[in-house]
This record gives sequence, structure tokens and C-alpha cells, in this order.
Amino acid sequence: MKNYFYITGTSRGIGKALAERILKEKDHVVIGISRKKTITHPNYKHYSLDLSDPKSAEDFKFENFPDAASVNLINNAGSIGEIKFIGKQTSKNIRSMFDLNIVSAAVMMNKFVEKYNDLDVKKVIANISSGAAKNPISGWSAYCASKAALDMYSRVLAEEQTARKNGIKVIAIAPGIIDTQMQDEIRSAKSEDFPRLNDFVNYKAEKQLLSPDLVSEKIFLILLGIETIPETVISLRDY
Repeated sequence: MKNYFYITGTSRGIGKALAERILKEKDHVVIGISRKKTITHPNYKHYSLDLSDPKSAEDFKFENFPDAASVNLINNAGSIGEIKFIGKQTSKNIRSMFDLNIVSAAVMMNKFVEKYNDLDVKKVIANISSGAAKNPISGWSAYCASKAALDMYSRVLAEEQTARKNGIKVIAIAPGIIDTQMQDEIRSAKSEDFPRLNDFVNYKAEKQLLSPDLVSEKIFLILLGIETIPETVISLRDY
């Protein structure tokens, strides 16, 4: 029997670190979904898709796993996009941020439930959210709003699954401030577009950023013990 993990955004950051952590376990298989393949492992299968185009999610087909002990979907792919005040953003950026951060994730969840809801194994959907889903941050409007939508979609799905026998466990995880390429993009913003720029520059300078490896380890442990977590939307710092 094998444990199958679909993970979006496996080319870098949390997605890559989490995939590599899971692949250390025997009988764990990762199906990575991202534009680029950066992982090579006997138990890794890659789909090259750009989820900023929801058509990619619509066309994706979840597989049959006769030997599955569990099936998991981890929606990790996301982007902060343009860091600019409302009124200075491009329409293309607004649309692409919602397409990637919530529309494609919602489509993937819908297709996962359709495919596996009646499968009699452990089933988990984990969405990588953000503290920005709860806290408005100037310059991050599309990111904040799309992550808030992801949290609510997770809550509704969890509510629906509660009533179902052998339902899918759903969780949305805010991982904290992590030393990834997204942080590089944040620190390269202009101060007039991002009033909190100095805060994020200092997080790096003062070594307050979490490593992707540490975060992926904590997320993996949460997935293993997910039955013990009553909340749907959580912060990793609380675990």
C-alpha cells in the first residue's frame, strides 16, 4: 500500500521542500504539478502545468490508485504578484493572482472530491494559506484577498465533508514568513508601493525567516496527525 501526494508548485520553495521531505518515506509517492521539474526521484512523477491558467487545472486528471493507503492534495502553488497600491495595479496582474491563488486551487479541490470522495482510504486536502488572509497589508491586495478566499473555500469544504462518512479531512495552513523567492520579491518592492518594506528587509537581516526545510517538516507532521486537529484554518506557529 502506498501514500499518494499531489503537490502543486513543486519547482521551488515550500512545495519542493515538502515533496523532498515526503519522498524520504518508504511507500510515499509524490505527483508534482508545476511549470518546471526540479526533482528527480523514483517515486516522483511530474506534470508540467502553469496553474496561473485555470484551464490547466480544468484539464488535469486525477489518477486511479488501487494500492492507495491514502490520497492527499496539497495546494501550494501561489504568487504575491505586483506589490502596488490599488489603482496602480494592472488588470492582468489582478486576474492572474486570483486565477493562481484561488481559482485553480478551487478547481483542483473540486476535481479531487469528485474523484476520491467515495474511495475508502484516508483522504486529505491541505491548502497553503497565509497570515495575509486575515491581515490587510498595503500593496498586497490581490494576495490578501485571494488567500482569504482560499481559507473560506477550505472552511466550506470542511463543513460539507463533516456530514459525509469517510469524508475528506481539509486544512488550510498559514506557514509563516519563510526564506523563499517570494521574500526576495517582497524585499525588491519600492517603498512608495509597500509601506512595510523595512520590516521585511529586517526579517532577513535579523535571520527571522524560517527555512523551507523546517516548515516542510512541520507540515508533514501535521499531515500525519491531521485527525487530531479540530480546526480547519490554522497557523503553523501554533503547532
